[in-house]
Amino acid sequence: MRRNHYSRNRSVFSTAAADISGNGGKYPNIRGRVVFRQRPDGVLVTAEVKGLPYSDIRCKNRIFGFHIHEGTSCSGSEEEPFSESKGHYNPGSCPHPYHAGDMPPLFGNKGYAFMSFFTDRFTVREIIGRVVVIHSQPDDFRTQPSGDSGEKIACGKIRMHQMP
Repeated sequence: MRRNHYSRNRSVFSTAAADISGNGGKYPNIRGRVVFRQRPDGVLVTAEVKGLPYSDIRCKNRIFGFHIHEGTSCSGSEEEPFSESKGHYNPGSCPHPYHAGDMPPLFGNKGYAFMSFFTDRFTVREIIGRVVVIHSQPDDFRTQPSGDSGEKIACGKIRMHQMP
């Protein structure tokens, strides 16, 4: 039986995932998962999140900043949730929006968001142990150093993940 390229080289691919939870005080219903799948030329990132804040007003659908942060914990305080997540993951000291951790925004759909994209800004191995953060506002891709994305409303630690 002939195997395809993926089957022969499966051991070179790695997968990680972050289980996302909202800030228990203001955003307790946010739950989701972000999966990072290493491929030969980059990483396939897939995010699915439920319980996001939303508006029923037309043209006011929520858009959320979405980043990998350099911190290794989602801990924080009531006044500053997820403060231990630190700043955007930026090992190359690039200006914003060229940080390795800068990702496309999440578009909310009545509290639900799904997105998949491909990037070569990082490898799965490089981000293990870091955290993913969802912000209350869209990233403006200009303001230094973090895009003026508003408060951190959800967070999850990136861990190695075994795919079936």
